[in-house]
Amino acid sequence: MILLECPKQNACPVFVYWVGLLILIAPIQAQEMQHSTNTFAEGENGAIATGSQQAADIGLQILKDGGNAIDAAVATMLVQTVVEADLFCFGSEVPIMVYDKQRNVVEVIVGLGAAPRLATAEWFNANRNGLIQGRGDIANCNVPGTLDALLTALDRYGTRTFEQCAQGMLTVLQERANTDPATLKQSNQRRNFDATGWVEHHQNFLSLIERLVAAEKMAGPDRRVGLRAVSDYFYRGPIALEIDAWSRANGGLIRYTDMALHHSRIESPRQMEFEGHTVFKCGVWTQGPFFHQTLRLLEGHDLRTLKPDSADYIHLITESMKLAFADRDAFYGDPDFVHVPIDALVSDQYRDLRRQLIDMQHASQTQQPGDPFQMKPLLGVAPQDHKVFAGYSNDTSNCLVADQWGNVVAATPSGWGGIAAGNTGVQLGSRMIGLVTWKDHPSMVEPGKRPRITLTPTLVFKDGRPVFAISVAGGDQQDQASIQVLLNHLVFNMDPKLAVTKSRFGTEHHINWFGHGPAVLGSLILPRDTEQNVVDNLTQRGHKIRLERTASSAVVLAIDPATGKKQAATDGGKFAVAY
Repeated sequence: MILLECPKQNACPVFVYWVGLLILIAPIQAQEMQHSTNTFAEGENGAIATGSQQAADIGLQILKDGGNAIDAAVATMLVQTVVEADLFCFGSEVPIMVYDKQRNVVEVIVGLGAAPRLATAEWFNANRNGLIQGRGDIANCNVPGTLDALLTALDRYGTRTFEQCAQGMLTVLQERANTDPATLKQSNQRRNFDATGWVEHHQNFLSLIERLVAAEKMAGPDRRVGLRAVSDYFYRGPIALEIDAWSRANGGLIRYTDMALHHSRIESPRQMEFEGHTVFKCGVWTQGPFFHQTLRLLEGHDLRTLKPDSADYIHLITESMKLAFADRDAFYGDPDFVHVPIDALVSDQYRDLRRQLIDMQHASQTQQPGDPFQMKPLLGVAPQDHKVFAGYSNDTSNCLVADQWGNVVAATPSGWGGIAAGNTGVQLGSRMIGLVTWKDHPSMVEPGKRPRITLTPTLVFKDGRPVFAISVAGGDQQDQASIQVLLNHLVFNMDPKLAVTKSRFGTEHHINWFGHGPAVLGSLILPRDTEQNVVDNLTQRGHKIRLERTASSAVVLAIDPATGKKQAATDGGKFAVAY
């Protein structure tokens, strides 16, 4: 049984470190890295699965140099904010789930910033026709949560300074900042590519990180005081003031106070037992509990008697996900602002009521949220949606790390690189697209409210020890993929590589959480190689089928509890390293 401790309070005094002169960081000597383009790696000591080869290699070097999983994860994600900025920018968000072996506890770092104090439904109704748009609108920038989440992880679980973890990032930034724009323009195939702007952004980004490192050094030799100095310099010092000035001058909503009041919370994760394992997820500010709700609906079914490619299996999983999605769309939101009846939603009584709605011969054509307050199978009102799509997304990467001491990190870094905040070097995301302007909606925009997000890392334990971790990119498809990967591994005994690479199915029978576009009722996305008799069978049940690849990309990390061997695997386009 895993001990879930009450979160410690980060009762640190606020220090503002004003640094007058920038300290130029000397070029870093190139370190010998284990280079691999493999989508699978195994080792005895440490392993990483992530979205970039450069990030994976730099994180692995931290492990080899004696850093722990948290140090390596922070170094990895810092590099990702540079090389994967279109998927995970520096001013965005990342939920981080950590297993701290020494304390034997799983905790969640809530790396998600809130809506600014000026963000109200009245403002968006008056200035944006009631729509909170997607990428490219300065009004959609919530407070950046990534940096403080990474600093909190280092402070609470790590052993390295910010400067030590940022060395790889600085190397990459120095290379990009010193690139010749003319050469870059000539080699780039994209039309209208602004090579000069690209180089200037990385010069500004490099300057930002150098300033943060300088603030840490000015704080003195105490590692944790230095980490707080970095946070203060960004959120309560010069960077916050510069972001405030830029936002005011350009019609944005973020102000100094929004930045200054931000802090990364530490929460206990949600957990449930399934197939003799304990499955940990983040709370209802993410879609994570949807995963648990779906697994609960699947309890009592002998899944092993079904083939994972069979019509019955696909139908059962899909119909279970539809019911869980309906509840997700109707009830989930920031628990500081709305009451989400999550304990009722995952209860035995509610599960039994909802499971009766699954018709094995007919695909549901309506969204059917239940009524967990009155313990009734149907609420009778569908979740609200936009009749036209309010925005779009292109986001999310992955980061899983395990070390030789038993620590594990599962994170799903994200945040569309929407707006560059002047010459600060900070690229802000557009996560406020997860909020709406509708009165009484659980995700109605309010000052200080966190937008609900699809980001949903997974940790799995067996007999009190971590054995499996999953991170998926792909918006609303994330937990659909995670569920299938988990079932592949736990129920059908697939090894990690096969579990993550096996073709997956999915549905869009849900509200799109990026702009609240309407559900595609009855939809079912099947792999192109699905057998024709299966397609015909599912079509007869009423599924509206498209044959294509689902929009998700997954990585996994497995740990043998007996030997400690670690296996990292990805489904393509991502990278696995180990030693």
